[in-house]
Amino acid sequence: MKKLAFLFIFIGGVLGVYSQDTLLEQSKPSDTILDNKYREDQFYIGVTYNLLNNKPSGVAQSGFSSGFHAGFIRDIPINKRRNVGLGVGLGVSTNSFNNNFLITSGEGGELQYVVLDKNLVGYTKNKFTTYMLEVPLQLRWRTSTATDYKFWRIYTGFNLGYVFYNSSKFKGDLGTIKNKNIQSFNDFQYGLTISAGYNTWNIYVYYGLNTIFSEAYLESELVDMQALKVGLIFYIL
Repeated sequence: MKKLAFLFIFIGGVLGVYSQDTLLEQSKPSDTILDNKYREDQFYIGVTYNLLNNKPSGVAQSGFSSGFHAGFIRDIPINKRRNVGLGVGLGVSTNSFNNNFLITSGEGGELQYVVLDKNLVGYTKNKFTTYMLEVPLQLRWRTSTATDYKFWRIYTGFNLGYVFYNSSKFKGDLGTIKNKNIQSFNDFQYGLTISAGYNTWNIYVYYGLNTIFSEAYLESELVDMQALKVGLIFYIL
């Protein structure tokens, strides 16, 4: 929780600094015709702190679990004032989760899942990572105009991700254990999103609706962990 509190303090500080340190508004000559068909098409870059919800008994996170996100969103205004619209995009992301949940192989090659006890097994790294193609769908509200390049925004929506590659890595007393293209990961991962802020930098939250794993068991307990991502997203017009 200390790390999460630190992240929110960091977010608040960055928002305060960068909301003032952006491109100056462009002034239009008096004879310029206003663009009444403008759109807020945007490239985006984001960084998140990744958390695991619904962790099985004994599973805990450690270190900083990061996510990086980038893509493009097409804006579709739906009212005359053009301050409300829909957004449809395409992007990529990579998400890592540092924890004590070990993915390894048994003697027959079958996957096994173990909760590590640091008192029994020492390690310096244990994480799993997903690489996804993403389709963000948004309902967008903003205070922008055809000449105002600094504005407040609230974008809510749904994010659909396709996991095209995944991996896990352990380094410790058991040696180095690597896995890739682990079949127990859900190919499709989706969740609710919200981003809000002023000008370029915005707070971003993703709440996963389905599980990261489809068929993973700790003894007889189904692993139904979900992702929660909190961070910053940077929109570029």
